[in-house]
Amino acid sequence: MAKKPTIDDIARLASVSRGTVSRVLNRRPDVDRETRARVLKVIEEQGYAPSLAAAGLAGGRTRLIGALVPVFTWPILADLVRGITEILKQTSYELVLYTFDDEDLTRDRRDVVNRLLATHLTAGLLAIYPGSLFSAQLTELHEQGVPVVIIDDQQAQVTPWVRADDVGGAYSAVRHLIQLGHRRIAHIQGPHDYLVSLDRHQGYLRALEEASIAPDPRLIVEGDFLPQSGYARAQQFFDLPPDDRPTAIFASADQMAYGVLRAAEERGVAVPRDLALVGYDDDAPSAHVLPPLTTVHQPSYEMGQEGIRLLLKLLAAADAPDFDLATPAAQPVPPPRIVLPTTLIVRASCGATEHVALKTT
Repeated sequence: MAKKPTIDDIARLASVSRGTVSRVLNRRPDVDRETRARVLKVIEEQGYAPSLAAAGLAGGRTRLIGALVPVFTWPILADLVRGITEILKQTSYELVLYTFDDEDLTRDRRDVVNRLLATHLTAGLLAIYPGSLFSAQLTELHEQGVPVVIIDDQQAQVTPWVRADDVGGAYSAVRHLIQLGHRRIAHIQGPHDYLVSLDRHQGYLRALEEASIAPDPRLIVEGDFLPQSGYARAQQFFDLPPDDRPTAIFASADQMAYGVLRAAEERGVAVPRDLALVGYDDDAPSAHVLPPLTTVHQPSYEMGQEGIRLLLKLLAAADAPDFDLATPAAQPVPPPRIVLPTTLIVRASCGATEHVALKTT
């Protein structure tokens, strides 16, 4: 059986780079007509059937968009996907969901993307919280010309990216506690390998620094975004000598704040009389726990909307008519970064008497 030609074979026979072949397959406009025709002729002569992920989107004829979604059940995922579908239903595109295991953020998932795109059915990829190594592989696809948009991530991105202002959200929450008179404000962080955890901690530190409050290492602990870790960390705080205990806690997730509420009830600590509490995410139960939880609202629905809008723009650009490189080219445009504002939802758990919404900028 004759060996099937590869993308490298096509590049060699056409006397072009592998990247040029990928751009031709993906109908990118930054290839001159003569080169495009030569590459296409070699592809036809060699009977090349592209199977690499980057070539799986060739032709731009499909009306399906692949969404890579982690299997974890964070409450904000439902709103995020709802935002995506709300925009897509106004177009001729359909959404294909592909889930991946999020337990190991460093796992190589190249096979996942290759399987998804080898069908030649998906026009572009929308990746939600992909993880460090996974997002690096998606970045490779982006650099090859594949339309890819990432919604939030565990690392700073160089691909088109949509995220919430986690630094600003945390800053507004801690600043509000300071304005209420608190000086000993504890922080239950999320896992350190999540960018959102680092950003929310940065916002916490910024608010303290602005108020000339020195951070106390005993009041900064790590959780895992789940209630049990909030419960355990709150118990640590309550075990401190009375003068060293926090008067307020900022938890980097509402789920951890729920654990704090349970620990406080068991230890006879009244919220908000003895302890002010602020969470993050604005999960649906947060308005209904006792006391109702002050929290930072993430614009999950809007993040889904902006993510799919951005991907649709990339797809439209990929389908633009070819142009001749003899015409002066426009300057390269950096991939778009969309950062959406968060909103501080003030409820009873922080000790404030009014329920208000304060949006970050």
